[in-house]
Amino acid sequence: METKAGDPGAFAHFDLNRVESPAFVVDAAKLRANLQILADIRDAADIKVLAALKAFSMFSVAPIIGEYLDGVCSSGLWETRLASEFYDGEISTYCAAYKPDELEEICRLSDHVIFNSPGQMQRAALILDQARVTGGDVDVGLRINPQVPTGEVPRYDPSSPGSRLGFPLDQLTEEHMEGVDGIHFHNLCEQDFEPLAQTWDRVFDAIEPYFDQLKWINMGGGHHITRDDYQREELVEFLKDAKEDTGAEIYLEPGEAVALDAGILVGTILDNGENGMPLAITDISATCHMPDVIEAPYRPAMLHEGREVSPSEGWDLPQSGANPMEAPASAGARQPVRLGGPSCLAGDVIGDYSLPVPNEPGQRIAFLDQAHYSMVKTNTFNGVQLPSIYLWDSETDVLELVKSFGYEDFRNRLS
Repeated sequence: METKAGDPGAFAHFDLNRVESPAFVVDAAKLRANLQILADIRDAADIKVLAALKAFSMFSVAPIIGEYLDGVCSSGLWETRLASEFYDGEISTYCAAYKPDELEEICRLSDHVIFNSPGQMQRAALILDQARVTGGDVDVGLRINPQVPTGEVPRYDPSSPGSRLGFPLDQLTEEHMEGVDGIHFHNLCEQDFEPLAQTWDRVFDAIEPYFDQLKWINMGGGHHITRDDYQREELVEFLKDAKEDTGAEIYLEPGEAVALDAGILVGTILDNGENGMPLAITDISATCHMPDVIEAPYRPAMLHEGREVSPSEGWDLPQSGANPMEAPASAGARQPVRLGGPSCLAGDVIGDYSLPVPNEPGQRIAFLDQAHYSMVKTNTFNGVQLPSIYLWDSETDVLELVKSFGYEDFRNRLS
């Protein structure tokens, strides 16, 4: 899977030795810049935008997110609790299937509860009625499956054949829509405007008979709105038209776009070797720290890949206007080094890279665009250490250690 992010931004000037290793470092200034773009889209189109916790749940920056967006969307009870405890604004909860004994609390904490099927919604009728009797003002939503495949990789495409996500649009009837306040669809993954327009063409015709009853339409996430080449003007006009045509409130719930290019994962080379090519073992593990590298799969961009950096002089910063991802012609290409993690999994391989530093123990490296869908997926397989979490503000250069993890975090997950 080809990633369309990886702009180093202010991290091109960040000294990797300022933090523990391994560590996530999130740039608050870049986060604010992303949120401002989303807020501008929201205001121009007169819609609502929610931040998707499934992609980025760093609740220490919840006050920053609350300054710009209308709330958050969650994927189940625990994320909904997190939202209620730390985040401002609305809470929209969707889960592929709810446990009955958790749904009462989810209804109490959420503004929207979105079901994956009419059958599940019907089975929850008594709980929903009780929530309303006790003063809960919860809207009921139904997630539909547009059946419009647009994704690069089937496992990341909610419309891929046989998908369990959302009620198939070609099965939707008037009976299924009884009691539905809103429609939800999520059909994109790291995509621009055209797949959204393509999806909406199919969805519009199918739900047009129900426009009079719908309070809102949630168009989900996967929109790469904060990427520089995203068609934002087209998006604004599209959203305006959708709101006018349907008479419903329109929601977007970007996750990746909130934290796009806002974080790096810093690591250290622990050992080196040779087996048909140069090898390096790092304290960053693909399987423990960046599982999408294996699952997608994809190759994360490396900070300053191909640029030779002098450890004694700090990072060799690119000249103004240069692309820090490209090596200067005079640098001379290094032989690629295969980087892997410290776990016992043979497939714990990050990829082959032209390192900006010598392939020697103690050298620091960093991977770009790791704030979203990495921090939320970390695990402690093999007892591999979890990365610390730092918040850095590239405008003020203030660096804060938000959290570090120890043996107890590993032990307490076990029995």
